[in-house]
Amino acid sequence: METNNRATGAVIAPKANDEINHPAHYTAGGIEVIDFLEAWDFPFHLANAIKYISRAGRKDKNALVTDLKKAVWYINRYIDYVEKGGKEGNA
Repeated sequence: METNNRATGAVIAPKANDEINHPAHYTAGGIEVIDFLEAWDFPFHLANAIKYISRAGRKDKNALVTDLKKAVWYINRYIDYVEKGGKEGNA
């Protein structure tokens, strides 16, 4: 089943599971997480948080809470960075 990429309007055909190029835990919903992150130009910390949230419990069913804690860690680190005068956005 093909889907439309909301960010770019491109038609996306489902990809076969390829552990290197297109892992199944990153391709759920018809779009790869990296395509979304690049389209929105997220900064590193927030991109990693989104990556962990989007794959939470998908890569390893037993790692749901661990993945969510990693996402929180990246968000908190980004908040600290910005509060200390770090550059916001996609620097």
